[in-house]
Amino acid sequence: MKNAENQTLKGLSSSEVNKRIEKYGPNEIPEKEETLIHRIFRRFWGPIPWMIEAAAILSAAVKKWEDFSIIMVMLLVNAILDFYQESKALNAINALKKSLASKALVLRDGKWQDVDAKEIVPDDIIKLKIGDIVPADAKLIDGDFILADQSALTGESLPVTKKVGDEVYGNAIVKKGEMIAKVSKTGLDTYFGKTVKLVSKAQKEQKSHFQAMVIKVGNFLILLTVLMIAIIIGFGLYRHENIFDLLEFSLVLTVAAIPVALPTVLTVTMAVGAINLARKKAIVSRLAAIEELAGMDILCSDKTGTLTKNEMTISEPYSVDGFKNEDVLFYGGLASKEENQDPIEKPIFQYLKEHKLYDKLTDYKLKKFTPFDPVNKKTVSEYDKLVVTKGAPQVIIAECKHDFDKKEAQNKVKEYASKGFRTLGVAFKNVGDERFRFVGLIPLYDPPRDDSKETIEDLKAHGVSTKMVTGDNIEVAKYIAGILAVGTNIKNIKNLKGQDNAEYKILAEVITESLVKRFEPKVSDPELKAFANDVAYKVQKALREMPLPKGHVRKHESEIIELIEQADGFAQVFPEDKYYIVDKLQKGKHIVGMTGDGVNDAPALKKADCGIAVSGATDAARAAGDIILMAPGLNVINSAIKMARITFERMKGYTIYRIAETVRVILFMTLAIVVFKFYPVTALMIILLALLNDIPILTIAYDNTKVRKFPVRWDMKEVLVLSGWLGTAGVISSFGLLFLAMDYWHLSTEMVQSLMFVKLIVAGHGTIYNTRIDEWFFKKPGPNIKLWTGTASLASAILGTLIGVYGILVTPIGWKWGAIVWGYAFFWFLFNDVVKMLVLRFYRKRGELDI
Repeated sequence: MKNAENQTLKGLSSSEVNKRIEKYGPNEIPEKEETLIHRIFRRFWGPIPWMIEAAAILSAAVKKWEDFSIIMVMLLVNAILDFYQESKALNAINALKKSLASKALVLRDGKWQDVDAKEIVPDDIIKLKIGDIVPADAKLIDGDFILADQSALTGESLPVTKKVGDEVYGNAIVKKGEMIAKVSKTGLDTYFGKTVKLVSKAQKEQKSHFQAMVIKVGNFLILLTVLMIAIIIGFGLYRHENIFDLLEFSLVLTVAAIPVALPTVLTVTMAVGAINLARKKAIVSRLAAIEELAGMDILCSDKTGTLTKNEMTISEPYSVDGFKNEDVLFYGGLASKEENQDPIEKPIFQYLKEHKLYDKLTDYKLKKFTPFDPVNKKTVSEYDKLVVTKGAPQVIIAECKHDFDKKEAQNKVKEYASKGFRTLGVAFKNVGDERFRFVGLIPLYDPPRDDSKETIEDLKAHGVSTKMVTGDNIEVAKYIAGILAVGTNIKNIKNLKGQDNAEYKILAEVITESLVKRFEPKVSDPELKAFANDVAYKVQKALREMPLPKGHVRKHESEIIELIEQADGFAQVFPEDKYYIVDKLQKGKHIVGMTGDGVNDAPALKKADCGIAVSGATDAARAAGDIILMAPGLNVINSAIKMARITFERMKGYTIYRIAETVRVILFMTLAIVVFKFYPVTALMIILLALLNDIPILTIAYDNTKVRKFPVRWDMKEVLVLSGWLGTAGVISSFGLLFLAMDYWHLSTEMVQSLMFVKLIVAGHGTIYNTRIDEWFFKKPGPNIKLWTGTASLASAILGTLIGVYGILVTPIGWKWGAIVWGYAFFWFLFNDVVKMLVLRFYRKRGELDI
């Protein structure tokens, strides 16, 4: 320390602290929690809840208490699940708050005091020492240096060295050194606080494509039902029918037509998908994320700790004449101290152990060790007869004898730097010698995970492109992206911010070449080009660290979206940049996934359509994520996508079925009543029809479906076109049987109604086999055994048949007519499959459907 107890530093007085607390507020994340009652009430407000509540009220109005009970259970299940999902989102904020520092050493009234971190204010003088969590953003004003771990905040692979004049972020961890700092920002104004605000913003803006689809389907069916009921009531009043009978029938028909089970069936389908993912060590915290994952076409992935192992590894060392690679690492080990657990030194000792050189270290007795510091930029180990050093290559090379090719060594340093490697120079000398003898270079980097490349290739094969989004420097990002086959078109984030320095690089090259030609005309073209490139590289590197004038490059939003789409990734990004990239891709109509592990990833994880927190992620990242990976590696993401697409196909098949059935029943009923003045089924039959059609079909959640090779998403035109045609075919088939029963077979009214009831049940369950796949019904994959038998469609159809055959609550029709209905329904089932395939082929040929 230069002067740790500098007498000019007295800190703030108590009165000044109070004034600042009044002005800036406490150094904490403010809580604006919604009351529990309001959160519960919101679950029952909106189009879907209104739809289900209306059905419950109508059931009670006609005193159908069994139906009322079932509908209320569905309403509560949907509300409880939605409440649980929101609670998970709130946990993202709470997890961020927990990671804040609780205490800090502050200079107040001329004395150092332990103060609660929330009481810190701007201009407070604080002391930072090893192991401390920095309590707020601060500027370092006194001391030698600190080594700050900001990886969870910024995504940098290694702790960064901070000196006087540098800024240090709140919530960073001090790994080495001790300094005095002056607080610059507190609370939500800090870098960390802005991250929390972004998470809150993402939470408010989060919209599920699944919820939007359910609302659209619900609104369509409600409008159709209201229109048909209005027509029935209007014609009934015109024909002077009994108003009470008319009202009761209309209410019951409304209850049956409203798809009260739609949200529940779809939620259960996603829950089954979540259970299957849990078996693969992936925990789903937001069920709708499964549907989002099925449609994801871009995956934005953090680098450090996600695509890479977040641990330094040694690449191919460089040794000078007379030495081997093993010698470079051995002397590097002698210049290190294992108990310090320095992340730079760990891979050196690991290498020595793997190559059986570790035990040789015990032959040397360490007398003195000088740790690395930002001033000397090297470590020095002194032994009985030997002095060994390692550190910044340019420093080590400068201290060595000129008995090696220095230019070659310096070029090697540049080569390593171009790949983003952290490089150490190693040298030694005998005690008493003046200069060191150069041994070689140790390049270190954070290597990719073993399965990262395979995962990215599999994602590409399934129509998902991966973009690397990292806080690390652009050289590291390009090198890792090249290894993983992500692509090397990695852009500096300044490209999006309108602070691109490409023109300055070109300018530097032109000026350098002009000056050299003017003063050194004999320089060869290759040498001139190499020198100009070197100058341009240094200029570009320097410009990355300084802000450029605002507005010298302006881009329209569409241009920014196009730039993001074309890039393979972005480097040197901050949390707000990751959030920005995800937001722009979403505005470009992409369904975006995001993987990450740090606090800096939390806003983008929450903003993304599907946020994936990888194994070992921070609490903040896990709380913000929709899917949490519990096992190392990324290959589970591919399994999750395949499972999500299977789940989506199940949901789509059921949705088409449900709309088709509603169209079939209510359109048939309306036309029969208005045109033929005949009620084809009774109110009781409608209730039985609703119960037997919806509840057992829950087993659609276990059905077998094919895995698409491309992202899938909700297309309401596709859903409505196919369900509309199938519903219309169902109406025609119902009128066909009604005509045969009344005009050809001359059955009684009660017999006709029972016959139509059995037909609607049997044919309805046949429809699910038409809609479950977009191929002929007999093609693979076949239906799951749970859908085919058990409590599902076949069993429900048989139960409905038994009710009609034996006259349970209805007029019995006997086995003869029961068999006739099954034969008739099977014929129309085959006809419906023909209709389905003709519709699909027609619209596919016109390119209007993606199915």
